[in-house]
Amino acid sequence: MKIIRLGLSIIALCSVLMQTSCSSLGFSDGGSYGSSGSYAYNSAPTDFASRLEPTIASNEKTIIVNPNTHAWGAYENGTLIKSGMATAGSNWCPDLGRPCRTAAGSFRVQSLGSADCKSKIFPRPRGGAPMPYCMFFHGGMALHGVPDGEVVEGNISHGCVRLHVADAEWIRFNFANVGTRVIVKSY
Repeated sequence: MKIIRLGLSIIALCSVLMQTSCSSLGFSDGGSYGSSGSYAYNSAPTDFASRLEPTIASNEKTIIVNPNTHAWGAYENGTLIKSGMATAGSNWCPDLGRPCRTAAGSFRVQSLGSADCKSKIFPRPRGGAPMPYCMFFHGGMALHGVPDGEVVEGNISHGCVRLHVADAEWIRFNFANVGTRVIVKSY
């Protein structure tokens, strides 16, 4: 497991540094560099339901995020009803000079944001990054949508859980309420 985490950390660091030689280190995440020089992860649709438990011991609405499988799942009456890709917090954030993993544990949705939700912190120093349909669950950590290409099979965020915008919108309007349980699995 430590080797997998190290590999994902190296992939994330390489993408941040825009190095094209990550594959020469023996790591590949299926991404590639485009003609503009920007890095694009392979975010082709995948069966994320197979990465989660089909049922859980709960009779309340629950959202589970698994940073190890890069998946989220919405459970109603203990049964998985919808799932998708999730990008959690990074082992290390160079701009902060510290780890920024998403906190593991059981939390509750504290607020429900709109399509216009924006970060008050990132990018530094003034914030303003789009966080459509943000749903804060632990301090400054939220489930939220991000633009295409920023939901990847890796943990590279500042601590929030990144979702495809359509997934965040579905959760926000069709599943979550203030008080909905959010479980973030340990890395």
